[in-house]
Amino acid sequence: MHGGGSSLNGIATGGPSFWWARRGGPPARRPSLPGPLDADVAIVGAGYTGLWTAWYLKQARPDWRIVVLEREHAGFGASGRNGGWLSGLLAGSREAWAATHGRDAVVAAQRAMFATVGEVAGWASAHGVDCDLVVGGSVDVATTAPALHRLRERVAWQRSWGFGEEDWRELSPSELDGRLRVRGARGGAFTPHCARLDPVKLVLGLADAVEAAGVELYEGTAVHEVRPGVADTEVGEVRARWVVSALEGYTAGLAGRKRTLVPLNSSMIVTEPLGEALWAAIGWEGMETLREVSHAYCYLQRTADGRIAIGGRGVPYRFASRTDRAGEIPDATATALRDRLHRLFGDLGGAGVAHAWAGTLGVSRDWCPSVGADPATGLAWAGGYVGDGVSTTNLAGRTLRDLLLGEATPLTRLPWVGHPSPAWEPEPLRFLAIRGVYGLYRRADDAEERTGRPSPLAAVADAVAGR
Repeated sequence: MHGGGSSLNGIATGGPSFWWARRGGPPARRPSLPGPLDADVAIVGAGYTGLWTAWYLKQARPDWRIVVLEREHAGFGASGRNGGWLSGLLAGSREAWAATHGRDAVVAAQRAMFATVGEVAGWASAHGVDCDLVVGGSVDVATTAPALHRLRERVAWQRSWGFGEEDWRELSPSELDGRLRVRGARGGAFTPHCARLDPVKLVLGLADAVEAAGVELYEGTAVHEVRPGVADTEVGEVRARWVVSALEGYTAGLAGRKRTLVPLNSSMIVTEPLGEALWAAIGWEGMETLREVSHAYCYLQRTADGRIAIGGRGVPYRFASRTDRAGEIPDATATALRDRLHRLFGDLGGAGVAHAWAGTLGVSRDWCPSVGADPATGLAWAGGYVGDGVSTTNLAGRTLRDLLLGEATPLTRLPWVGHPSPAWEPEPLRFLAIRGVYGLYRRADDAEERTGRPSPLAAVADAVAGR
């Protein structure tokens, strides 16, 4: 086990994610920025967004000098700590997108997200990046009557947008059991547009490919401020025609950006490997990702080495948009995730928790992601993926490529391009609101489990959150 933190029955919590820990921790850092320099493009952040942007730009303009600046190491943030869902879901509000761009543009955006699953899978295969990627689709499961009602409404809502059985379909309890067996399941839904993967293997392979293509990747290099033509670091300015902010949940660390995206925390645990007999009882041979669709939902995957990884919100937000440096997770959060896992699958033959950690994701005030580039200032950005960043970052990287090249393409016409989200409220309002919203969701789930009826508390939480 690597890193510090507390302990859960002797299991270290905090430190690198399981994905990092099982490979012995992060690799040795690449060299830091030696001093001021000039470039065509400076990208701040070496997570998926920054690396995909660098990759696609370098393929299009091999003569450009492209520099990526990273405070820690490639994949330090959400890219190395997430649940490993390469999801085809379109983040944000379809209704909000349609109000400004029309329904056809929203459908095009959703189709672009579907195609992104294949784009990443094809890239990994073509470049020999073995990241345990399996395109098995995704299953939503409902364990209460209100959750089943919402799940059915969601499938009907997909139909209203023109997406058929081949994109989303309801699963009866027997159909669900044919895929995987969840205790107390009342039904489910399935979409084929999702893949399971190891996020660290992907980000390491991507970083290596970017560097091999000729991009300069400097680690251990903090950027304090971005302004037109400049990324300001502790060792001097990187001057560039384009400066791209690709920090997602860490955006608040830039000067003047405290209220752009809030860093929400997501916590995870992973079990010890399960035995063959237990897997035979559970099923899950298709390696689908799994979500239990309560208001305070949890998300799961079956790992390549026979474990179950499960994640949820835990402590959702720290005051003043603070972010962790070591993946800290309270014992109570790890215990709650373990208990939830046992409710879904039983005691798992006594298999314990092997690792627990937390990561940070970026959320805009209207819960809509955005990508954009301003030719007048040379500033570009992407972020606010609301937890769907493993896939959405790839679409963002391709879109930023086209925007920085000044090319009008189907990607640059998608409704999230240039989307203006309002600023988050100042403290302490945003702290109280975010903590209050997730408290209401948990209380709503408790009430629905007790009564079997929908709880009005969830509607109150949705209204406060602006969802």
